[in-house]
Amino acid sequence: MTYREVQGDLFDFYGKAFLVHCVSADFALGKGIAKQFDQNCQMKKRLRQEYPDYLARYRASGMKGDALWIDSVVNLVTKERYYQKPTYQSLQEALEKLADQYRVDEAADLAMPLIACGLDGLEWDKVSAMIQDVFRDTVCNITVVER
Repeated sequence: MTYREVQGDLFDFYGKAFLVHCVSADFALGKGIAKQFDQNCQMKKRLRQEYPDYLARYRASGMKGDALWIDSVVNLVTKERYYQKPTYQSLQEALEKLADQYRVDEAADLAMPLIACGLDGLEWDKVSAMIQDVFRDTVCNITVVER
């Protein structure tokens, strides 16, 4: 695994890497980077079409985190409702699911913002260490893009 942090616009990596961001299981996508994904990629509509009744399945399963792929975007589900905050546990679970899919699918490079740290309030130092730990045994290239 290679890991780097750069300044720039995450959407400049669209088509060159899988873009990763965090969403809620209700697919609200109303604020922050999630809103930009909705505006740029119609992500809310596409998630609801691809994963109907997802919120009910998320609740029933008792899962804390998940990774949902829509074309070249990975939506990390880290909380049930948009107004809640993720936990380090839910983010860890979502990242592990992504890493497992990455190992199976041998996907292209990953690019992400400072996930779960802006409006969601987690600490970047802890999240960065978690990302590097979860992906340490993969051959992926991770680029974190900060504005």
